[in-house]
Amino acid sequence: MHATAQHLEVMAGFIAAYGLHTGDQFGTCDQTGFMQLDICAIAYYAAENGNTPDAFFTDEGTARDLIEASEGAMACIRAISAAITNYEVPDSGGRADVIEHVSQWTFTNPIGQDTPPSIDEVIGCVLRAANHAQTHAA
Repeated sequence: MHATAQHLEVMAGFIAAYGLHTGDQFGTCDQTGFMQLDICAIAYYAAENGNTPDAFFTDEGTARDLIEASEGAMACIRAISAAITNYEVPDSGGRADVIEHVSQWTFTNPIGQDTPPSIDEVIGCVLRAANHAQTHAA
């Protein structure tokens, strides 16, 4: 199986099991140790063998740098961004910002909709991206 497709499938399973963080930072952890991650942090988790740096919970800038430095995470994020058809890609300094696109998509009303995508819709999009990555693997 293509690595990106495999990572995307891990992401879908993680989201199904633990939900999705849509608040400040790239993750949260409650007093009982229950951890939720933003979709982009989940991409990092899947691509980097379950690694969840402390910065995900405390330092959004450092967390973003870590995610951008992970080729596997960015491949997943680009694949999901390409699979999102009803939410415009934000522009950051003259270039598409796929991290912002994918992250914001999970909690923003898509074009012509009254509510953000449900967890099932997010998982469906991630699995479509996995299918596309697998069938179009070089």
